[in-house]
Amino acid sequence: MARNVYRKVIALIRDAARLARAAGIPNLLQPGLVKEMIVADILGHELIAGKRDADARSPDDPSVVYEYLSCKEGGAGQLDRMFKAPAGKRKASMHRILRNDKIYLAVFYKEDQTRVKIIYELAPGAAAKEARRQLNRSSNDISHISFSETWARQNGTVVHEHRNSRNHRV
Repeated sequence: MARNVYRKVIALIRDAARLARAAGIPNLLQPGLVKEMIVADILGHELIAGKRDADARSPDDPSVVYEYLSCKEGGAGQLDRMFKAPAGKRKASMHRILRNDKIYLAVFYKEDQTRVKIIYELAPGAAAKEARRQLNRSSNDISHISFSETWARQNGTVVHEHRNSRNHRV
């Protein structure tokens, strides 16, 4: 019985991957890409499918770029492989934050991670300040920098909230 379900899911994923390729997205299964697509759709942004660039851009001005972080309820959005040292790599790591016009933290429902509960808009300067704080405290030269929902609530602005977030049922 489960194998039949798997086959149906695989067929749907293959159909979705074909659609994505037709839209210029070569690897639908790239980690985080589907959630980035969901966030871009909600915010009206244009997705950037590459791994090395920002996650999205303004449809009106391609020079305006955005970074998306996501987590499930109770988690934290992360920037992976941020360098504390050496200085050149630290500067490049900070550029990953500061190149953006805005950063967004999207919190997905724990029981349905295809649905967004809330999105916070963060200023890159505030995120960079927090990243520097975490890097300075780290005992490692390479760290993951985390932005919790609590931090985002204190330092950002809610730009999207699911209408029934308090009574959400999967």
